[in-house]
Amino acid sequence: MTTDASPVLATSADIAANVAAVQQRIDRAAAAAGRDPASVTLVSVSKTFPPALVALAHQAGLRHFGENWMQEAEDKLPALAQLTPKPQWHFIGHLQTNKIKAVLGLFDVIESVDSLHLAEAISRRVGDRPVPVLLEVNVAAEPSKFGFTLDQVPDALAKARALPGLEVRGLMTVAPEAADPEQVRPVFRTLRELAQAHGLPELSMGMTNDFEVAIQEGATMVRLGRAIFGARARRTEA
Repeated sequence: MTTDASPVLATSADIAANVAAVQQRIDRAAAAAGRDPASVTLVSVSKTFPPALVALAHQAGLRHFGENWMQEAEDKLPALAQLTPKPQWHFIGHLQTNKIKAVLGLFDVIESVDSLHLAEAISRRVGDRPVPVLLEVNVAAEPSKFGFTLDQVPDALAKARALPGLEVRGLMTVAPEAADPEQVRPVFRTLRELAQAHGLPELSMGMTNDFEVAIQEGATMVRLGRAIFGARARRTEA
């Protein structure tokens, strides 16, 4: 029988230690690439973790948080509305058009614009405040993942930039899983070169297993969950 196994929740000391350790790794990776560590934004991916842990991460100094699922975010984000300074919320999951209005009401950045149809739908629903977005690129052309192919990016970018209410800041990718982070370095390098060719300042790439390589290749945002909060709930066989 398959059941959900819940991990032991991290403590305040755990979170603070994890944040400090991750920041040290960011600093070293940036220094190795001759970059200012301040040019890298740590986006803490808080999906499946309760508001109390997000509040501890905020207390430890984190200000940017990422969520994948709108249904979870609708409960979690209002519970954290009193945090000061106000967190910046990044939507990083696949966005369905019927959730756009809700996402615009809760999130500051949409990192996962994975089709021109979605970009157009967001544009139609944006109010007075332009929304910062990133175009998601499926660099490795994995069939299981969303995003523009490399050859689709120039045309999609030109059209998205022309849409009212969208502030296209950069590109995002999810690299293939690899035992050795060096195996995905070409993915990050390709995305950096693509962003540079089109004058885009932001690159969201790199997760817990590979973020140091991503920083060396130019990431301006890294999306880390386990490195901050520990293991997520997983399904096990009983």
